[in-house]
Amino acid sequence: MSKDIEKASEHHLSPFEQIKRTNDAGVEFWSSRDFSTVLGYGDYRNFEAVVEKAKLACFNSGYRIEDHFVDVTDMIEIGKGGYRPVKVILLSRYACYLAIQNADPKKEIVAQGQTYFALQTRRRELDDEQVEEDRRRLLREEMRLHNVQLADAAKGAGVVEPVDYAIFQNHGYMGLYGGLKRGDIHQRKGLKKSQQILDHMGSTELAANLFRATQTEEKLRRDGVKGKQAANQTHHEVGAKVRQTIEELGGTMPENLPVAENIKKIETKRRKKLGKPKTPRNKKSE
Repeated sequence: MSKDIEKASEHHLSPFEQIKRTNDAGVEFWSSRDFSTVLGYGDYRNFEAVVEKAKLACFNSGYRIEDHFVDVTDMIEIGKGGYRPVKVILLSRYACYLAIQNADPKKEIVAQGQTYFALQTRRRELDDEQVEEDRRRLLREEMRLHNVQLADAAKGAGVVEPVDYAIFQNHGYMGLYGGLKRGDIHQRKGLKKSQQILDHMGSTELAANLFRATQTEEKLRRDGVKGKQAANQTHHEVGAKVRQTIEELGGTMPENLPVAENIKKIETKRRKKLGKPKTPRNKKSE
């Protein structure tokens, strides 16, 4: 292995990149035994202590250990065509980052690994941030479109005046947010009066609200709901059903999800990057 590392260094390829593996789904991982060898641990049992510390750090950071450390059995060759089973831990990139932070700092390769995984982890974080921004933009636009359709369905049920539609919307929010009205959510999230709550929702919260809106619209039309009270009740029931589903799946309740950066800022940054002018927005479609 040491010769392989020297060869990799000559070609400016990190030894950690060399031992990286990828499964059929395209997910990258590292074998704990390969990892320990690269770090110069002659006795694998010494590296197991490092992994245990890394697991504790993972748990204390609020992540599920089993998502980053997977115990498996591998077969290694012992000579003359023989094999024997050995325990191996498959490490995610984050697990490797934690392990390298708990490894022997006196080893030069450990210092190199700390730099490598710190940079790679930050790079992945930036990629994830971009994915989240793209999801938010897509879901926010879908929310605008479906709010228009929801308003039309509510109008068909008898919710005509703006004040009545505001009450109708509050019933949906109360169902989804455990009794909180729009103003309550606004206050709980610490938003200013000028800020739209939908503009500060992450993709998970937006998706829950989009499901609430689309299913309420469909139910109003399908069931031929008539009357403001019946429409309000329908919206509340659908919101409560979405909340129940989130709870059953072990998800975070929407009122407890963090406030996200204003989607308008993200859209502005994207327009500047693409050189596109600002598109006027109809407030009724918020």
